[in-house]
Amino acid sequence: MTKDSTYDFSQFITVTREPKTFREMVDDIFAFVKQDPQSDYRVIIGTDSEGYGSVTYATAVVVHRVGKGARAFICKNKIQTPYRVLREKIYNESMLSLTLAQELSPYLAKMFGEDFVESNFVIHSDIGNNGDTREMIKEIVGMVRGYGFQVEIKPESYAASSVADRFVVPPRKTTPQTA
Repeated sequence: MTKDSTYDFSQFITVTREPKTFREMVDDIFAFVKQDPQSDYRVIIGTDSEGYGSVTYATAVVVHRVGKGARAFICKNKIQTPYRVLREKIYNESMLSLTLAQELSPYLAKMFGEDFVESNFVIHSDIGNNGDTREMIKEIVGMVRGYGFQVEIKPESYAASSVADRFVVPPRKTTPQTA
């Protein structure tokens, strides 16, 4: 695995917060698929973020055994951004997903073949037809496709809008309600 000067994909956690290295994540993906090799699989990467300025980005890798469950791994990056612009935030989310996809796809191709990567590897973008991100759909979808990956947007982009979203901010401590 190479390390981009901006992004660090060396450490992941599972949805149960078990730490994993990049290589351990790859090995877990292989083991998960090997458990039921006859099933259909999709590997999906999506990123979400919270706030402006010093922004925490959570990137999720979801390995979906279609109709039979999934495994997910999350990697966090904190990036200082000087601008408070939604377009930049969405662009950074997309670039994190794409950069990790470029890191992961050779391993998947070696394990499962190029056809698997071309058919079953998808980027989930946290944009959609509702809200402020609708203006960016053509731009972001075109960029992701330009990198050679399939792309899905809201409401189908659950890896970004649901899985990664859960890990953007730390879990809130709950306190009992007082009467």
